[in-house]
Amino acid sequence: MFRIKTFVSALLIFAPVLFSTHSFAFDMPKEFASINNHNFSHKELFNLKESPVYEVGNGNSKTIKASLLSEYSNWKGTHYRLGGTTHKGVDCSALMQHLFNASLHQQLPRTTFQQIKDGKKISKNDLKPGDLVFFKTSSRDRHVGVYVGDNQFIHASKIEGVTISSLDNQYWVDHYETARRLEIMS
Repeated sequence: MFRIKTFVSALLIFAPVLFSTHSFAFDMPKEFASINNHNFSHKELFNLKESPVYEVGNGNSKTIKASLLSEYSNWKGTHYRLGGTTHKGVDCSALMQHLFNASLHQQLPRTTFQQIKDGKKISKNDLKPGDLVFFKTSSRDRHVGVYVGDNQFIHASKIEGVTISSLDNQYWVDHYETARRLEIMS
């Protein structure tokens, strides 16, 4: 009887760990395969100004991309909800707030109409990871995402939820409006 109780206890403790680790490994975005891992030193973790994520003027693209994709994995698949700001439902501008705050410690305004006023205008040909990309989806509405390289951007899609899409997709080509590089990235 003691062995059965021990076995059941061990199973209850280790099963969730095993399944959560196992399922996460198969649900990782394909974009993680190309990321060069950066091993942060103790000094970098506690001194934000010396961390490669915060290299103002240099904008270390690989580190910015890695940071954004790492935070994306926490939001992937979250349903779109206009005005939403949580994992129960999020809109595009709130997603940008969360991604930038959590991965780059950069505060963004709440709406796309406010976000489009931040930073410096960037040509579509000069996009770097961390640049905000804006789309005019109707006469009154805008959509925002963050560029992560390879013509891909993270955004909160009304159909797919939080996802990564291609700027080459005809819908996004037809609705592309502008891009902005925030001060932290310039």
